[in-house]
Amino acid sequence: MDSIINKVAQSELITLDLAEYIPNIDLFASFDIKDFLFKELILKEKDFRLALSNFDWNQYTGKYVSVFCSTDAIIPVWAYMLVSSCVTPFAKSVFLGSKDEFFKKIFISTISSINTHEYLDKKVVIKGCGEIAIPEYAYLEITTLLRPLVQSLMYGEPCSTVPIYKKSKIA
Repeated sequence: MDSIINKVAQSELITLDLAEYIPNIDLFASFDIKDFLFKELILKEKDFRLALSNFDWNQYTGKYVSVFCSTDAIIPVWAYMLVSSCVTPFAKSVFLGSKDEFFKKIFISTISSINTHEYLDKKVVIKGCGEIAIPEYAYLEITTLLRPLVQSLMYGEPCSTVPIYKKSKIA
């Protein structure tokens, strides 16, 4: 009787799962300047400074903090600088923009810091199916990072891949 051979397990394929690099969403927090404005529209410098000095910044300890204003108020540049000055001693990092924009920036940064040496001249499969949805920009980033290094790059699962790139053989 013939035995079943697992050709996938015997292959030289290396699977990279981007889900392993997703930043912890619990580490993200937001700071909306509108909550510190008169009628959520007007920045009064004295009141703004007082409100910031009385605010409990401890809630941002170890967090990625996105700073934004959700109203159409005109916010002077120095106000963002003042908020950054207040939150920086507590936060892991501070970003001007939405929480989603900050998440994207951190995720791309994490992918960019992957040690690519282990993928040099290898056949790599970027895992495509999983319990966690991976944003398209992450796949674009990993492709840009690995394409110059790998022998081949594929998407999917080792048993069913979509070819993305294959290094041409020089005669």
